[in-house]
Amino acid sequence: MSMIQNQLELKKARQQTMASTQILQNLIPPTVSYTTQGHVLIIGPEDLARLAADKLSMMASRVILANGDITSQDDDHLEKVMNGATEVESYYNKLISIKGFLGQFQVSVEGDNGTAQLSVVAVRQAHFDSILDLSDQPCINLEMLPAGYFYVGQDQAKLDDAIAQIPELVGEFDKPRYVKVNEDVCAHSRNGVNGCNRCLNFCPADAISSIEQKIEIDPYLCHGAGSCTNLCPTGAISYDLPTPKALHSYLEKLISRYRADAQVAPVIMFHDEGVGSEAIDDSLSGDVLPVALEEITVASIDHWLAALAFGAREVLILNTPATAPTLNQMLEGELGLANRILDEMGQPQRLRVIGVEDLASLDADLVVSNSWPVVVPMTLQASDAANAKRDVLYQAIDHLNSQAAAIDTQLSIANVPYGKVVVDQDKCTLCMSCVSTCPTQALTDGGDTPALHFVEQDCVQCGLCETSCPEKVISLVSQVNFNADERSAKQTLKDEPPFECISCGAPFATQSMVHKMLDMVGEHSAFSANVERLKMCGDCRVKDMFEDILQDPEKQLR
Repeated sequence: MSMIQNQLELKKARQQTMASTQILQNLIPPTVSYTTQGHVLIIGPEDLARLAADKLSMMASRVILANGDITSQDDDHLEKVMNGATEVESYYNKLISIKGFLGQFQVSVEGDNGTAQLSVVAVRQAHFDSILDLSDQPCINLEMLPAGYFYVGQDQAKLDDAIAQIPELVGEFDKPRYVKVNEDVCAHSRNGVNGCNRCLNFCPADAISSIEQKIEIDPYLCHGAGSCTNLCPTGAISYDLPTPKALHSYLEKLISRYRADAQVAPVIMFHDEGVGSEAIDDSLSGDVLPVALEEITVASIDHWLAALAFGAREVLILNTPATAPTLNQMLEGELGLANRILDEMGQPQRLRVIGVEDLASLDADLVVSNSWPVVVPMTLQASDAANAKRDVLYQAIDHLNSQAAAIDTQLSIANVPYGKVVVDQDKCTLCMSCVSTCPTQALTDGGDTPALHFVEQDCVQCGLCETSCPEKVISLVSQVNFNADERSAKQTLKDEPPFECISCGAPFATQSMVHKMLDMVGEHSAFSANVERLKMCGDCRVKDMFEDILQDPEKQLR
């Protein structure tokens, strides 16, 4: 068969596979609503702002906040400015801050008596609905700007586009609520102790905040970039369109159906639904299966490695200039980790980022992966684990490892959400503070027996146990453990027989706890006469105190 005929067959198989395989979506997806009336604020040099305001005469109100010098002294230009939007008032107050989103922009400026809300002063409204910013630098310094805020600078094409869009943004609009948060498994905070902050560090829209030690995501600011869900080690933040489970199921079906039809291991290519989709056409090699997402970072390390375990020979991520720098930084770190894992187990580096400019030479690049060992497909096992994301990830790692070197070693990597807890057994009193703060139940107690148990696979290295330990006897070791049995087994970090009450014989504390109390307070004058009470259970201690009082009622007064 010629190369051209082969490509035609592969493209036919791709078309049939993708037509018959759909991502399961929520039929009634959760949404948030924006309501606007058409009050627009225009910020920038007064001449440019007035000319722009003149083109927005259909809006409910227009306000100019001048913040720059006149850009041109040309007579014709100045005449147009003088005759433009003559009924629109200009304000020259210093801008303090802009907060909000489409329909809810609050703009604070310096007033005569302190801070003033410009919308209240200018149009007697609680807020502006949209903002057109012609300043030299954007007044909102974010990689992903809020809906309704148009930064155009002095780019005429962007200005024309914004002036066309702003009048359309009057009324009520819905957008998806992209992510959801499960506080029960969030590792951000427990009992007033701060732990994981991974999601807070990588949101390009500044939509995530910690409020009263809880992670909250503003759905009106969220763009659905997916960095928070990608980095969340517990799955507490999960994407909703599609859900992680739905995307895993889709990848498994897509890859298995294509392999069955084409008899070729495909290449999965994640791309965004905007610029990435526009860059893909029918010239794309027939063994590449494009998967469209809101942003390329919606798919995370568990999806990448699971796709390989399902039988894809390679995973590509199509990056474009539209991707925010923060997302690129996060993507680089996570891909580096995934490829180190593959390296360690003896697999080729099956994950890489490509640019739009690389699509033209992609066919030649794919020849390399055609020579790699074929992975026998994994069947994803249903999981009822609280952290299903991690369970899928380790299923993929273990399967890929079994297809390569089948190592059982540990890969030490700093600052990753995988690893173990180490306890100084000589100093640990089994107070169980660590157990009460562990968000994933990687640490558990021994029930009726004084013991501290640990399952490495469930540990996300959030540090809550280490910080909350009153004895400071816990330390963390970041690593990826390829020994599946060891990693998933319940390990005993410390156990000891209980301390039995010297009066009734009932167990009431740990040996180490009682000995520590004796060391700390046994010599104190307040306890020295009754040090034996420290060796009693609560009931017996009270009885002993009353017996003492009955024998010598005036003793308490002396």
